[in-house]
Parts: sequence; C-alpha cells; structure tokens
Amino acid sequence: MPVAEENQVSLERLAKRRFRLGDFLFQNLTAVIAVLVGLLLLATGASMLVGGQEAFQKFGLGFFVSTAWDPVAKNFGALVPIYGTIVSAVLALIIAVPVSFCIALFLTELAPVWMRRPLGIIIELLAGIPSIIYGMWGLFVFAPFMAAYVQPPINDTLGNIPLVGAFFSGPPLGVGMLTAGIILAIMIIPFISSIMRDVFLQAPPVLKESAYGLGATTWEVMFKVVLPYTRAAVVGGIFLGLGRALGETMAVTFVIGNAHDLTFSLLQPANSIAAVIANEFTEADSPTYLSALIALGFVLFIITFVVLAIAKLLLLRLGSLEGRK
Repeated sequence: MPVAEENQVSLERLAKRRFRLGDFLFQNLTAVIAVLVGLLLLATGASMLVGGQEAFQKFGLGFFVSTAWDPVAKNFGALVPIYGTIVSAVLALIIAVPVSFCIALFLTELAPVWMRRPLGIIIELLAGIPSIIYGMWGLFVFAPFMAAYVQPPINDTLGNIPLVGAFFSGPPLGVGMLTAGIILAIMIIPFISSIMRDVFLQAPPVLKESAYGLGATTWEVMFKVVLPYTRAAVVGGIFLGLGRALGETMAVTFVIGNAHDLTFSLLQPANSIAAVIANEFTEADSPTYLSALIALGFVLFIITFVVLAIAKLLLLRLGSLEGRK
C-alpha cells in the first residue's frame, strides 16, 4: 500500500477514535447530570421530610386536616394554607388559560405581521418582572382598586344568592383570595401564552389552508384543526403555568391577606403555604414551630410533584390517543 494511502487510513482511524471518545464522554456526562438532578430532587424532598418529622409525629394525619395555627400553644395544622394554595392557583388558571389562548390566537392568526413580533416580545418581557414588583403593585394599586370598584358590586350582586353567596360575600378589603388569584393569573399569562403561540405556529400551514378553503372560520380552524394538532403541548404549557402559580411566594404574600382562617369567601383574606413560610420562618422560636413550617414546605413539594405527575400522565395519554388515530 502506498505511503499516502496508509497515512490517509491512519488519519481516518484516529478521527473515528476521537469521535467515539467524544461521543462516549458526552453520553456519560449527560447521564451523570440527569442522575444528579434526580438525586437532588430526592435529597430536597428527603431533607424537608426529615425537617418536618417532629410535626408529622406530633400531629399525625391531623396536621393535614386541622385549621389550628397557634405558635404560643405549639398547635399547628396545614389545612388553611393548603386550601389557599390550591384555590388561588386554580383561580389563576381559570383566568389565565382563556386570556392566554386569546393572546396566542391574536398573535398567530389575527394580528398584522408588523405587530406580531413586537407584541410577542412585550408579553414575554412580562415573565421577567420580579414577583415582588407584582406584589407591591398588587398591594398599593390593584388592592385599593378592588376594594373600591370590584368587590362592592360583587358582594351586592352575588353575595345574597343562596349557596353562591358564600363565595362572594364579605367586606371589601381589597386583599384576599380573589386578588391573589388575579395577580397570579397576570404572572403566568406570559408563560402560557408564549407556549401556546409557539405551538400554534408549528401547526402545518397546509392543514389550516385546507380548512379555510373548505369555508371554515378562524375560530373553527383553531378549535378543529390547530388545537387537536397541538393539544399535548398546550396542556403541558397550562400545567407549567399551574406549577408556577403553586409555588409563587412574594406576590401572593403581599395580596392574599395572610389571615389563618378557613373561609370559603374569595373576597376574604386567606393564606397560602408559601406565604406562611415566608412570613413566619424567621419567627419560629421553637423546634415544633420550625418543624411545622418545614412540613408545610414538604406538603407544597408533594402537591407540585403530584400536579406535574398528573400532567405527564395526561400527556402520555394524549400521545397514545394520537398514535391510535
């Protein structure tokens, strides 16, 4: 074999070895990082479980159903902050999902081309505003507006209706569950709308053009063509927003009222897990008090984990249905 050919073969073998070595290192490095993330997640949950062990042992299952929160008597229960966390997050989702859908629909189908990119950037910038800014704006601007112009008519019109009135009655204080839900909705709208917009743009134009050619309206194209094609990604974006709402701390702390009372009225001050921990962690003057706060953190961890697990199962279900079709 000529020398030139031997050198060429040697160079090709060396390149293959380097490629295999680089591929091996990259594969194992990514695997180690993935395992570390999983271990970090387990370690976080285990540390909170250990930190809240005293509260779990002392109060047992009653910790989850008790409304008591008495640091002096060292009697604690998690029902009020659990209820406030879930209700405020669900309220935020009820408000944010239709608004986000309308924003995504406008940006992808209705807005002029010159407006789409600037408006999309503005909406995405809202996601970068610190939560404490939302909280301060909510406390000093939005809460007085709610107390003066929104809560009084709600109380006067809906507060006297049987059954329904229990959810919309009370003095117009401005702060409360409804205010917290609206602030959370404003905070998660940029996340959900951005994801919806991006996935709507991934729908094949030929499908939409075919629907328009058959005489479908924009609304029909979105609901009968685009949404079925992108529903898995849309559901994922909605649950991403829900996860953000569940764990929000500072904005909720400012506007929820921080009252440890179980009330079904959305106009009354309430509490959430994140708000309780943020407000009282530095005041925990006993091991039981500190353990109860850490136990609340573990409960929030479990709630978030369950929500994300449900989202994953739902996405798998949607994927399997699409595969069958």
